[in-house]
Amino acid sequence: MARQEDKIIGRRLRSSYVSTVVSITLVLFVLGLLGLIILHAHKLSEYVRESIAVSVFLEEGASNAQINGFKSSLREMPAVHETRYISSEEAAEDLMKELGEDFIEFLGYNPLSASIVIHLRAAYTHPDSLRRIEQQLLRSPIVNEVDYQQSLVHLVHENVRRVGAGLLIFSLLLLIIAFALINNTIRLSVFSRRFLIKSMQLVGATQGFIRMPFIIKGVVQGIVGAVVAIILLGASLYFLQQQIPELSSFYNRGMLLVLFATVLLLGVIISWVSTFFAVRKYLKIKTDFLYLY
Repeated sequence: MARQEDKIIGRRLRSSYVSTVVSITLVLFVLGLLGLIILHAHKLSEYVRESIAVSVFLEEGASNAQINGFKSSLREMPAVHETRYISSEEAAEDLMKELGEDFIEFLGYNPLSASIVIHLRAAYTHPDSLRRIEQQLLRSPIVNEVDYQQSLVHLVHENVRRVGAGLLIFSLLLLIIAFALINNTIRLSVFSRRFLIKSMQLVGATQGFIRMPFIIKGVVQGIVGAVVAIILLGASLYFLQQQIPELSSFYNRGMLLVLFATVLLLGVIISWVSTFFAVRKYLKIKTDFLYLY
């Protein structure tokens, strides 16, 4: 009879362990998916920002030496991501392709001047930064005009700010929900062994001695759940990459390693904190109230 009871208790403990790990895995997997969304949104915003073109129109009398020197100075600017020089002839050819007719033959001359198209780094595409860069470029004697779509810059900046704020609020809410779910799952697991905790306490075991096995078990459950969640995230990312190959350009191994390490760290920290306070509750509770909690 005792053996049968031991088997039943063993099955219940294993079932409790598995259910706790599954709950932790699912919660951390959802958090990891949100992390992937945030990383991709960040890279997408950088791509959009760096796609904004700043056209620098040069004076007609600028010599090749002056133009080459100006291009070299642009490449040394920390704000500049890449540059492309467009001669007046290339600009005329591009415009004729767009118009579908030879406007030079009609006008008798080429009215277009040479220009340099600049793409800035994402951190320097703020409207205030662009105005400072514009003033800096206009100081050059061979620069005639600096042009960029100010309305597009403001629109991109506002949309990125709103999306970023929305993702931040949603991330905080999801993190709170994740902590609550994992905390409740671990508390239920500890609840099933509250009589064991009180029995050990009654025979003289210290709080640290009683708490340590539960914390170790909780941390192990957090690590196992995090590892399984990371495997699921990797498999999901691989599947998405097979379906949408362009996604690979929006992340790198360093970003993924940071994300996976964060998921693992969250699994350990949340499990440790939840187990600590759950055991602490039953260490402080009086024996008469064990049946009520």
